[in-house]
Amino acid sequence: MAKLSFETVKFKEKQGAVRAILLNHSYFEVKKEELEKIGDFLLQEGKLIFPKAVQELTEKKFDLIFAKGIHELKSLNTENKVIYIHQNSGIPLVGSVSFGIVYRNTTLIEIKPTTGCNLNCIYCSVGEGKYSHKTDFLVEKDYLVEELEKLIRFVGRPIEAHIGTHGEPFLYGDIVPLIADLDRNPRIHTVSIDTNGSLLNKELIERLAPFRKLRLNVSLNTLDKETARKMSGVSWHDVGLIVKNILSAKKEGIRILLTPLIIPGYNDTQLEELVKFAKENDLSLGIQNFLYYKTGRNPARPWPWETFYGMLNGLEKRYGLKLILSPADFGIEYASKLEKPFRKDEEIMAVVACPDRFPDSRIAVAKGRTISVPNCTAPINKKIRIKLIRDKHNIFVGKAV
Repeated sequence: MAKLSFETVKFKEKQGAVRAILLNHSYFEVKKEELEKIGDFLLQEGKLIFPKAVQELTEKKFDLIFAKGIHELKSLNTENKVIYIHQNSGIPLVGSVSFGIVYRNTTLIEIKPTTGCNLNCIYCSVGEGKYSHKTDFLVEKDYLVEELEKLIRFVGRPIEAHIGTHGEPFLYGDIVPLIADLDRNPRIHTVSIDTNGSLLNKELIERLAPFRKLRLNVSLNTLDKETARKMSGVSWHDVGLIVKNILSAKKEGIRILLTPLIIPGYNDTQLEELVKFAKENDLSLGIQNFLYYKTGRNPARPWPWETFYGMLNGLEKRYGLKLILSPADFGIEYASKLEKPFRKDEEIMAVVACPDRFPDSRIAVAKGRTISVPNCTAPINKKIRIKLIRDKHNIFVGKAV
């Protein structure tokens, strides 16, 4: 008997095929006839079992199927194409703002294990959501942890590992093991994670409770049910349940930072209720001002900064809470600059590795960095000449020339 069992892959029958689900995030399908070429099979508790096959030979045959399928991944959430980035993919984790690791020369390092979101927020700065049409990325946990460790050693100081994705990080199937790895790292003093809170539940909270370094940054924008549904872009959004789970998480000892975004004309008149709620429940607040983003959804005109800070000043005095925060309040300091292998306006040769997030765009690779190349449809593995148009913080964007 041969049994195919993987920590990160579960198998499920789906209309004449078998669906291989990777990290509870993405899937590819294999026709039953293709599996029957290996031998008679059955599905049992997410595993593929071939009762009359030899284990070693079955693994070799399935490896060929898996190698093909991994390039045909689709998101369970949106059906968008998914690129799986792993240690043997040849795709570095520094260079893109969408996935991997972003280091802005401070003691806060951004970690992006995935993209994609279960909501469709009207204000999303990258236009992400349930109904978006972009390429998604999924990063192997161990690859991410190993590359982060190299960067932490370079920084040489305790850091905050900030899981801030283009979407909802709790869609990542390895999110709890990732937090566990970060939590046990002595060079990391805080593990923060941005979340919309909609996937929090009793079981997840119990799994998160042991991590003493964890802080949840929850984007609770309003306490009003109708406003919450309107801002989330989905009819099923339940702000009451999110509030309940926030309070449950706090009771379990998980640190909470509420991070409402103020959208003029939507929730600006409801902010005081959020401040009262935070004070009554001893929760921290990090209120954000809405900004215009070229790639985002922009439902309103941003407030001038003087209006925003004037409002925060008034609420600080009225409720005795610190609402105007700076990086210093989180212990974030400037750190050593990471060397850039190339500079803005330089022309380089790079190899096209995969599609980028937006249609007709590519991710290229050169000198251990990824480079986003918009308006490019060059074939995968082709060498192209690129002129760098951005190099800030080792986030590279180039133009094919």
